Amino acid sequence: MWRCLRRLAVVHPSFCLNRGKIMSNARWKFGIATALAILPASMAAAQEAGGPDPLSALCRGGQSNASICLSATLPAATLQTLQSWMSPDVGAAWRAGYKGQGVTITIVDDFSSTSKFSGNFGIGTQTQRHAEWTREEASMVAPLATIRSKDFSTSSSVALSPGLNVLNLSYGMYANAGYSPNQIGWSAEEASIISYATRGTAVVSKAAGNDAVAVGGVTSGQQDYLDLALVGKASAIFVGALNSNGTPSNKASMAWYSNIAGSNQAVQSHFLVVGVTGDKTGLYGTSFAAPIVAGYAAIVGSKFTKATPTQITNQLLNTARTDTLANYSASVYGKGEASLSRALAPLSIK
Repeated sequence: MWRCLRRLAVVHPSFCLNRGKIMSNARWKFGIATALAILPASMAAAQEAGGPDPLSALCRGGQSNASICLSATLPAATLQTLQSWMSPDVGAAWRAGYKGQGVTITIVDDFSSTSKFSGNFGIGTQTQRHAEWTREEASMVAPLATIRSKDFSTSSSVALSPGLNVLNLSYGMYANAGYSPNQIGWSAEEASIISYATRGTAVVSKAAGNDAVAVGGVTSGQQDYLDLALVGKASAIFVGALNSNGTPSNKASMAWYSNIAGSNQAVQSHFLVVGVTGDKTGLYGTSFAAPIVAGYAAIVGSKFTKATPTQITNQLLNTARTDTLANYSASVYGKGEASLSRALAPLSIK
């Protein structure tokens, strides 16, 4: 379904935003602009209308003030178990005492739609909204981080908390190709996110997209303008999906759907990949790559407590591995596979 939305505009009378379109082969894109998850055909039947949700009631669109939405936090006490979909590095970080404490992860996502789908992060099969999945995943990777929720249909800016802030964006802002980001009339929400990434006041983990093109590329005449707006920004990280967690002896490959870094060196230098093991969870898409890196950023921040968001970003980028990837190329994998153990290795970072 196509619809013009007032959250995004350019100086062009026929401009519309893609609210979400059904793709071929039972693959779906969800939400305002597009939430970057893919369901396999076996999961499509799990789509259902959602019932009342106290969190979504707090996060409804159209609020003039996002503080109510942001006050809804997720308890993390029961999620501190290493799961098979996680890298072993996560368990090593936890054993060393680094679980994201002192860091706030804000999930900007679809908390209010009726679309739900099923999966299992190792704590039992659940049927949830896209945002509830990405929130849960980030909280499982960094179980002592403070998790805050911001519905992406609100027009208000994203508020930051004291201390290190990490923003997770598992969605894209799609529109007809051919514009530049500075032609977009961003809402206060996306404008605040772009500003934070530009000034380095929050780590921004952005799902790269599921069109199997380079970040910022054109698919069916459309581009993700949120991707384009974050290119070259100090504390932004684009996150692609691998088909597994890689090792030197069992190298991972890019997932068939994942966007790649492409030839733009500004993208390559801020592009990471992580394993999205949908065969274990039933959940596919770069939507589920970005929260892993958001969790990693929180974990690194819980060790390097005086580090800035840009320093945390650079630490993750500069310690990525390439020896765990099949046929490594910067144009495909960017900096490489995020390595939490390498990022945590030094005594201090600059």
